[in-house]
Amino acid sequence: MHRQPLKSSFASDCTLPSPVWVTMEPPGLLSVVVVFVGLLGTFVEGLTPRVSFPIGTPGRSLSRFNSSDVRNTTTLLLSDDGDTLFVGARDFVLSLDVGQEDIVVKSKLDWSPSNNEMNDCFMKGKKKADCHNFIRVLQFLNSTHMYACGTFAFSPRCTYINHETFSFVTSPSGKPEEGRGRCPYDPYQRNSAITVDGELYTGTVADYMGNRPVISRHLSEGSHIDLKLDDTLGWLEDPTFISSSFVPSEEKIYFFFSEVGREYDFIDKFTVSRIAQVCTSDVGGQRTLQKRWTTFAKAQLLCKSDNELPYNILQDIVTLPPPEGTPVDETLFFGIFTSQWSVNSGQSVVCAFRLGDIKAVFGGNYKVLNRDTLRWSTRVQEKVANPGVCGLHNASDNTLRFVKENFLAEDSVHPARRRLTLVSPDRRYTHLAAQRVQASGGRNYTVLFLLTEAGYLHKAVLLDDGPHIIEEVQVFEQPQPIKSVLLSISKGVVFVGSSEGVVRVPVSNCSYYGSCAECVLARDPFCAWDHSNKVCAPTISIQDQAGQDVERGSVQGQCTSPIMPRSRSGPEKFKLVSVSLKEVVRLQCPEASRLARREWVGPDRLLSPELYLQPEDGSLQFLATADTLGQYRCISMENDYEQALAVYQVKQKSSPTPETAPPSETPTQRLLPTTPADSALTLPPTVAMPEPAASATTRQASRNFTYWVKQMGETGAESRGEEALLLERGSTYLKELVVVSMLLAGCVFLLVAIGLYRVRQRCRNKTAPQDSSPGRDSEQGDPHEQEPLRDGQSPCSNGKQNGQAAPNGQANGVMCNGTPKGSNGHLPNTPT
Repeated sequence: MHRQPLKSSFASDCTLPSPVWVTMEPPGLLSVVVVFVGLLGTFVEGLTPRVSFPIGTPGRSLSRFNSSDVRNTTTLLLSDDGDTLFVGARDFVLSLDVGQEDIVVKSKLDWSPSNNEMNDCFMKGKKKADCHNFIRVLQFLNSTHMYACGTFAFSPRCTYINHETFSFVTSPSGKPEEGRGRCPYDPYQRNSAITVDGELYTGTVADYMGNRPVISRHLSEGSHIDLKLDDTLGWLEDPTFISSSFVPSEEKIYFFFSEVGREYDFIDKFTVSRIAQVCTSDVGGQRTLQKRWTTFAKAQLLCKSDNELPYNILQDIVTLPPPEGTPVDETLFFGIFTSQWSVNSGQSVVCAFRLGDIKAVFGGNYKVLNRDTLRWSTRVQEKVANPGVCGLHNASDNTLRFVKENFLAEDSVHPARRRLTLVSPDRRYTHLAAQRVQASGGRNYTVLFLLTEAGYLHKAVLLDDGPHIIEEVQVFEQPQPIKSVLLSISKGVVFVGSSEGVVRVPVSNCSYYGSCAECVLARDPFCAWDHSNKVCAPTISIQDQAGQDVERGSVQGQCTSPIMPRSRSGPEKFKLVSVSLKEVVRLQCPEASRLARREWVGPDRLLSPELYLQPEDGSLQFLATADTLGQYRCISMENDYEQALAVYQVKQKSSPTPETAPPSETPTQRLLPTTPADSALTLPPTVAMPEPAASATTRQASRNFTYWVKQMGETGAESRGEEALLLERGSTYLKELVVVSMLLAGCVFLLVAIGLYRVRQRCRNKTAPQDSSPGRDSEQGDPHEQEPLRDGQSPCSNGKQNGQAAPNGQANGVMCNGTPKGSNGHLPNTPT
């Protein structure tokens, strides 16, 4: 049977191979897998954060807000001065003071459904936990009022809030405003909302079942009227709304979402990422498309590189305005994408799209939808109008009918420079924020703040050679759903809203880097070395020439010589380690950064792998012998900079060598550790065993080895490595094995002899006759046998029988001292 690929109507610029086959034999399946693997072969390796800050690290202090009665901080809104953060949570709207390091609650508004409304929601088959009021829309309307909408027990409602007095305001009608079409019913459905000139533009679902997606305008003023998409035209196909953005120069609102791509003829649903636009000046058609958008158009966001599968599911997207003096077409939209293909599941990428490219796609040709077959095709009829152009509300009915049928752009929007901005094969990103930062040389760099599913915030700077992850900060101990991320450029902080509360993360902490080399190696555009004050400080605060090299991180030329360390714990000193011969020694080396390479230099400079083990944790392990005593230095090399992280002097315990510091060759530079466990260069405890005799050298080494492993709690792999060291140095357990074997053999022989003896005794007892009738011998024995024993003839002459008195004071001759005998001293019934 031959395999036939399904027909695909991909555009010429989308080279995605069809992932579904009608019939597939094993050779065909193998070929498809090979194609998929080949397409992924060009992916770059995963990026590694240079330093990591777990929760509680002094170098990265975070501020938190959480309350026992506040959950699901879904929506964040920052005041113009950056001192107040408004939070839309479950059943509450909060006003938080974030102007200081600690987050303080200023006010809290209770906006929860009544018990009857909760019960009605529960009776409809919904979970009680989902019947609360989840605030999903929180926007400024003007300088004094906000507008908020919530799910309100699966019956959406909206309200006005005076953010100066922070109190509810009655709507003009005096009744609660219905939130249908402005807020989703289900708290798990995503939506987008934005206000422009007091008017609310939303993307959500407009029914209880979630089957009617709409993009609409509300709170219209003046000549504007409320608009929405025509439900019967199929303009949206089961979308998941992500975000929306307003571009003033274009007078357009851009909506970003993912939906089912009906233009692709696949058996399974194929998800595509979209960008849609509407004009803020749109007022609908006069006869055709009355109270409907006349400027709606959409296009595909194709996040892919050449010869690669596309990442087709949009997770989050933000807008980054262009630098001052740059054309507005250089506005960038950074988005996080994942894939529905199992071959690259679990991966995340970041793509950047230029506004100029988006405008070119919307200004090109459009596909046409055949309403009878519901199939898309390239437009062949004459172009009547250009869909998406503002001002079509005054167009003729013929033009508006053409717009109704042609709203999907033929071309797709490709990433800027036709390449992926960032690829993360081992981490999934969920939310992001973007900021442009001016470095010391006047050049602008883009910094991305990316949140992972595991609860870490990655700070990445985009360089000419690719992205560089400066650091990662652990925001949550346990992974939890991230609801929103908001960047405050004026305050220099990132706010993260989760299901449990809000976390405030500073964008940088330059004081963490204690020396010029550390500051430069970080390659952080926020930080630079202040030569005047000898500190690493924010770049914007340094007046004179600052030490900074964001592109290469080269210390040479940025730091004056000599480069002296500036550690929090003072200058580094070497560590003196006293050991016994045949003792396993382990020297630890702190981690300067995850991008640095650590090497050990010993007495002979090069360390032979036959004598030394160097695990992945950077430590050094060897067996103490006369040849391995001496000085050891752990060297860290990053970019063009080399520094000594640890210096050890290993000596024999009985050695008379005085404990003096070795001559300094080069200044020792210490970078601060990245984890609290490495906060000090402490040597693991070594065994202080008594000096063994010459004949007990092997036993001494084995005891030291066993005790050291118990003390250090090393893994089985390390123990095997240390045992290999012992074997290489000639130390074995042969003597102990021989002694134990001899003892075991002796014990076995003794047990066998005892067993045989007991068996022999049982056999003797069985050969003697047994008589159960007492006094038989005295009644029926011959006269000779009944004659009493003479004194001194037998140990039983006292008239006792087995310790008991015999009848008539005579011994019956049956037993004497436990042995049956006759009167003649022989066994009974045997010839004499």
